[in-house]
This record gives sequence, structure tokens and C-alpha cells, in this order.
Amino acid sequence: MTRVIKVGGRPQSDPALIKALAAAHFANAPQDELVVIHGGGDEVSTLQKLYGVVAEFKGGRRVTSQTDIDIIRMALSGSANKRLVSALVSEGVPAIGLSGEDGGLLVATPLDFEQFGFVGVPAVVNRELLARLLQNGMPVISPVSRCSDETLGQTLNVNGDDAAAAIAVALKATDLLFVSDVEGVLKDGVPVSMLSPEDAQQLIDDGTAQGGMSAKLQAALKALEGGVERVRISDIAAIEQLDRGTVLTRVGSVCA
Repeated sequence: MTRVIKVGGRPQSDPALIKALAAAHFANAPQDELVVIHGGGDEVSTLQKLYGVVAEFKGGRRVTSQTDIDIIRMALSGSANKRLVSALVSEGVPAIGLSGEDGGLLVATPLDFEQFGFVGVPAVVNRELLARLLQNGMPVISPVSRCSDETLGQTLNVNGDDAAAAIAVALKATDLLFVSDVEGVLKDGVPVSMLSPEDAQQLIDDGTAQGGMSAKLQAALKALEGGVERVRISDIAAIEQLDRGTVLTRVGSVCA
């Protein structure tokens, strides 16, 4: 079984995260494969503030200038990535930290330069590199990616949810989990147990899912379209509890 886990910025501050990832790694090793992609939006915003930059978001995506690229590299590919790797190695996990830029792991195309600046969406995943890394440990990936159009520069800021979806599709993952700070997708304040693609799109369209949750649902839909068997949105406990959270599949569930 191949599992892809995307960890948002806030869950990274919870000591339970590393224990849960280590337990998942050792549960069925070496048969199962586990890839971790991480965000770190709050850390990026904090660093932007130190540089006198005001963070700006549109539709859950960070508007990114060329100056922001260096800040995002420092926050995500630097401190956040190495902090996670160090903590996992301390638990005995052979974690391997890298970004989408390393080895051309992720190549992205600009989303809408006029509206978002240096923001991209994944276009190519270096599956062969990932396969080699999985033979030797747990890849821990920052979503900062190479730009497909070098006339704009070499680097694009890619949403971690989008990167996780693209990697899950490339690996034909059995399970893609978005780890957030909530138990699942909320509707009327209550976690939803299952969503069909139609249900998810409705929550996006009617504004029930906004900001980061909207971005997660959009990424989940792309993963399902690409062949991923199921996608879950939940909290840290869902890393070990495989039936926990809001489950999205390609076939016939209803919003409940």
C-alpha cells in the first residue's frame, strides 16, 4: 500500500505528529510506502512579517512575489523541512528531506502570474526519483517547485495540497490524507463522514468550504480524477486510524 500524507503548518507544532508518522512508518514496513508532504503557511507569514512583507491570499493561495520565493524557501525547504526530518530520524525513521526543486522532483506551471505572481500548479512529478527514495526511507517533501517557464525564473510556490495530490497520482496511492487541525470537513459545524466528488464541489461552490479547506477539496478532486482510490481530510489521529475523517471516493457517497 502506498500512502501520501500532507501535513499542514499548525499540526506540525503538535508533539503527537512525529509519533504518529513514526508509528505509521513502522506498522507495515517495508511492504508499505509512505511519503510526507508538508506546508508551513504560518511560518512563512511570520517570516514575511519580519521582512516587512504583508501576506496576501486569494482563494486559499498565497500571492507570491520574487522576494517571497526566497522567504518561502527559507521557511519551507529550510527550517520546516529539516525540523520534521530531524524529529523523525530521532524516532528511528530513515527520513529524507528534500524540496520539489531537488532533482526536478516537481515541475510546475504558472497558475496566473498577473493574479498570483510566482505561484504554480504541479505539471510533472519525477516518479523515478521518488521510487528510489522510497527504497531507502521516508521522503519528506517541501512543495517549492521548479518552474516550467524559466523566462519567469526557476522557482514557483506550489500549494502543499496540490503537490500532495500530484504525488499521490504519480505513485498511484491507495490513500491520500490531508492532515489539518480539524477532525474533518465541517458542514453546519459537524464533521462530514463521506463526500462524493459532487458533494465536495457543492461545498466549494456554495461557500461552505472556504480558504484552506476549499483548496484541500479542490486538490482532493484532482487526486480522485487522477486515479487515487480515496482521499481523507482529518487530524493527526487519522494517520494511524485509517477510518477516521472525511472520506472522499470516486463512487457514490452522499453528504452525511
